[in-house]
Amino acid sequence: MEMILGRAQLKFIKLSGSVNYLINCGKETLPLVLQQAQQVGIMSDDHSYIIMNPDFQTIDIDPYKHGGSSITGIRMFDPSLEVIQNFITSLNAKVAELSENNIENAIEGNALTLDLALLYDAVTLFVSTLNTMGLEEGSNVTCDGAESWNYGSSIVNYIRTMEIDGLTGIVRFDEDGFRSDVEIDVLEVMSYGLDKVGTWSMEDGFVETKVDVPEAEQEGSESMKGKHFIVLTALSAPYGMLKESPKKLEGNDRYEGFGIEVIEDLAKMNEFNYTFDIQEDGVYGSYNSKTGKWNGMMEKIMDGRADFAITDLTITAARQKAVDFTSPFMNLGITILYKKPTKEPPDLFSFISPFSMGVWGWLAGAFVSISVLLFILGRLAPEEWQNPYPCIEEPETLDNQFTLANSFWFTLGSVLTQGSEIAPIAVSTRMAGSMWWFFTLIMVSSYTANLAAFLTVESKFYAIKSVNDLANNPYGITYGAKKGGATFSFFKESDNLLYQKMYQYMEDHPEYQTATNDEGLQRVKSDNENYAFLMESTSIEYMVERNCDVAQVGGLLDSKGYGIAMKKNSPYRQPMSESILQLQEEGKLTRMKDKWWKEKRGGGACTDDDAGGGEAQPLVLANVGGVFIVLAAGSGLAVVCAFMEMLFDVWMISHKMKVPFKEELIAELKFILSFSGDTKPVRHRESTGSDSGGSKKIDEKDDGDPELPDDDDRRAPTPRSERSSHSHHILHSRRQSNAVQMARMRKYSLRSGI
Repeated sequence: MEMILGRAQLKFIKLSGSVNYLINCGKETLPLVLQQAQQVGIMSDDHSYIIMNPDFQTIDIDPYKHGGSSITGIRMFDPSLEVIQNFITSLNAKVAELSENNIENAIEGNALTLDLALLYDAVTLFVSTLNTMGLEEGSNVTCDGAESWNYGSSIVNYIRTMEIDGLTGIVRFDEDGFRSDVEIDVLEVMSYGLDKVGTWSMEDGFVETKVDVPEAEQEGSESMKGKHFIVLTALSAPYGMLKESPKKLEGNDRYEGFGIEVIEDLAKMNEFNYTFDIQEDGVYGSYNSKTGKWNGMMEKIMDGRADFAITDLTITAARQKAVDFTSPFMNLGITILYKKPTKEPPDLFSFISPFSMGVWGWLAGAFVSISVLLFILGRLAPEEWQNPYPCIEEPETLDNQFTLANSFWFTLGSVLTQGSEIAPIAVSTRMAGSMWWFFTLIMVSSYTANLAAFLTVESKFYAIKSVNDLANNPYGITYGAKKGGATFSFFKESDNLLYQKMYQYMEDHPEYQTATNDEGLQRVKSDNENYAFLMESTSIEYMVERNCDVAQVGGLLDSKGYGIAMKKNSPYRQPMSESILQLQEEGKLTRMKDKWWKEKRGGGACTDDDAGGGEAQPLVLANVGGVFIVLAAGSGLAVVCAFMEMLFDVWMISHKMKVPFKEELIAELKFILSFSGDTKPVRHRESTGSDSGGSKKIDEKDDGDPELPDDDDRRAPTPRSERSSHSHHILHSRRQSNAVQMARMRKYSLRSGI
């Protein structure tokens, strides 16, 4: 009843789809569980087991060596050790002696259980403790009584400090009385028996150990030596091709290609002989659910008509159930082969392209901000208020060149590298102007350089960029795949709704399916058909290297590999896989691919077709953000400088005119903030006095010579009028010298006339 219940539970587990199992049961039950698991069919290549019973090594594992499933177990001691074998021999001899030879070989070489080994270690530890303590025989004590043994506590404490080398390893205890430094071996069932693959300890956890392959396992590689195998391939470039030679070739010399060269290297490494057989119809193999049979290469491998099969044969789950594959010698995925994108006509407004719209917005903001800033700085800076009439030493008004319109004109001229007649005079305006010139230098240079890239690199029109575009079919593009191939099966078995839609499309239109990959290439290249072909990326790479009018479109739809197929449970899978991994590590497979893809048979014809390719990208704020920061910092410094100039000028006026600094500062700020135009009246301030005093000065002036006014009668010029007169003194002197020169020239001309 228990057996039936166990088998029913295992059948339920099988229906659940689980493939990884953890078994924790007694030694007597474990063989029964494994046997029933094998009977219900859950011990294939897809299933894995972890056995937690430490006596796993004592059961018979022969029925499970070649089942294909991964079985892992644990043990606390190695029965092959000399100390274990000596103990078993001594124990069997003692049992035979006590039983008067009625019991012989009570324990087999690997049948020592953990319980017995631990019991032996416990007794050995107790005896060693008593001997070390040197205890004399004491009084007896019963186990049923309440009294304790006199030496009990001392022995327990002493045991915690003891250390012996037992059957289960070094026996020692921690401060809590638990055993420490326990090391457990991790075992795996191999075709030749149990193999230690690692150890586990509380301190280090699992540590994988180097696997020493015994002679029994090495036979898998050595058994290939001197043997002759039939290697099946197909004439599919570049994996298998007929050699181009004027001479008549025979045997294996007739063929060349990537797959041919891989077999040659594997044969040298494993010292076997081979003969190539060609799959004439080019069918790799697909499963017919109605007949329950495979066709093509798969059928020949399963029937034993060929030992190995190598070409662009994809490793799929369905094929792995029928045959064995080596480790992949090439990784790939499904993608799209389509015509190369056509070049788009240039955009009418392509001059905007060098900068992104964000940069254009920041540039416009900087233009407006600096223009307004120059207008404000012009009003703040005293040096920007100039005498409009240099001949008048004491003007009534001062003019400012940085009006709002002139400020915008100044910045616009700098951006367009044309300049303007406006030249900053004050330190603050010069500083702001210099920062703006530096900013425009960088921006204009960046614009010019990127514009050249946009004008030289033409954009390309992509009818499709991904499998989503192909499925939506916006331009009436038809598509298909190789009939019965792995690519077609991928869409057929996929759970993705988009891929199911594409499969249904190809199923409804069998005319879009092809017999070979070359047929798909020709349909893609045809001008009479708008066709896209779905196939493996490696084959597309080979075609693109030789056909410059086609290209790979989009990324990979999946990830898979090509492998060498052989009969199920073949003893040659492991040595062949190890040799392939060695070729990968040495870089030989990469060199082979470069050779057959890019060098041989017209490879590299389209290498320079897209030289300098890649579309030009507009500059974003991250590319030019630094120059905006420099402009902002310089502008801020200019504002500080302008305020310092204004404050210093106000202080000078208040000092000379004997007026309060605060009063003059308020008056100056009121005018600046009024924004009342570009003309500023000069405020003339005299020393304050009584009205009579003023009349007296006027009377005294009348008594004097009217042509020679007294110095006191003249109004003292203000600092602004002095600065204005001085700033135009040179210009006034030049005008006078020019007038004198013109007069001399006229005088000379009159004399000449006379």
